Amino acid sequence: MPKIKTHKGTAKVTKKLGNGTYKIGKPGSRHNTGKKSASFNRGCRKGSSLSKADKNRLKNVI
Repeated sequence: MPKIKTHKGTAKVTKKLGNGTYKIGKPGSRHNTGKKSASFNRGCRKGSSLSKADKNRLKNVI
């Protein structure tokens, strides 16, 4: 049985934390931030955690 390769695109944007949750950046924070509100930009800096359903899907690709 061959090994399952890591999905490198997903591995680069997620980070596994010590308590078993995964941290991922918020969408909309890459470009055109000058026209977006300051509160939106601040919120994008914090990132977010994946839901339980997404975490279970992620186990197969990482």
